[in-house]
Amino acid sequence: MRALICGYYGEHNLGDDALLEVLLGQLPAGCQPLVTAHDQEQVRARFGVETTDRRRLGAVLVALGRCQALVLGGGSLLQDSTSFKSLLYYGALMLAARAQGKPVILWGQGLGPLHRQRSRLLARLLLSQASGITWRDQASARLAASWGINAGQGSDPVWALPPQEWQGQGGPIILCWRPVASLDGRGWRLLLEALGTVAERCDRPLHWLPFHQDQDSDLLSELDRRGLLSASLRRRSVVVQASTPEQAMQQFRAASLVLAMRLHGLILAALAGSPCAALSYDPKVTAAAESLGCPCLDLGRLPHGEPGADAVALTATWQALVDQPPDQNRREQLRAETRIHAELLQRLQAIA
Repeated sequence: MRALICGYYGEHNLGDDALLEVLLGQLPAGCQPLVTAHDQEQVRARFGVETTDRRRLGAVLVALGRCQALVLGGGSLLQDSTSFKSLLYYGALMLAARAQGKPVILWGQGLGPLHRQRSRLLARLLLSQASGITWRDQASARLAASWGINAGQGSDPVWALPPQEWQGQGGPIILCWRPVASLDGRGWRLLLEALGTVAERCDRPLHWLPFHQDQDSDLLSELDRRGLLSASLRRRSVVVQASTPEQAMQQFRAASLVLAMRLHGLILAALAGSPCAALSYDPKVTAAAESLGCPCLDLGRLPHGEPGADAVALTATWQALVDQPPDQNRREQLRAETRIHAELLQRLQAIA
């Protein structure tokens, strides 16, 4: 059988690349994937799969006609934070599949945010059409259950990737940071003051790792253009690159601390055994940090005014983590909780 694998693939985001890697590895024998992707050449070269242009709904619907099942693969695809059109896109695919009598699988999904009433009504309708669902977090499972849609919950599928052994004693501090609309100059100054103090006290270089190549690559230079970098921060900072999740994990395992805004940056850092802390711009990051038991700063609730005592407190939190790898018991528990997603895909041929 052939399955259409639909997600945010080929968008130069290491987190979605990691999701696709896990999903393809969990497909049952004999299942041929056809993957929606923006940069189709990159996805075909890396994964050796057939692709279609994810940004052309017509092309994706044609591809669906050649498949026997639709799999929405990881992430939070049923949400309206990106736009209501995004929800309509995935809704159109799900309804088209059901109209053709084909099963719809929601694999390792998050649900929401759904800011609009019409979004919640549509999402509820779409969930009722699914042939099988697994959730990646408790909040998504609870919201669906409140609508009468009960399904299994595991951890984020990326936790299924093989773990590595940390070797970062004395290594750099790695930043998986991204532009955040809610962060104004004062917010950035708080983060950068604490970061600069930790780097100075521990005498560590700062490695800025763009997790989303199109969104994150210019962040360091943009902060510098805005006059937010001290001379010391500028001197210690360098942009490093990773083109695959495996390369990112190699960098993380050599880090003395990883400070991650990106959800899958946090997960890959933990899989690499690195000391890590989260900076949350989205509930999914907060949920992941809580499940891992690592410190998490809510970027939506930063104090107003000059950094002052808040920077001192944040400095203390981050400095205490440097060169202190976390207990790996939680990591192993989260890895075990991914089995539910693999089990769903193993039933795909029976469902179809």
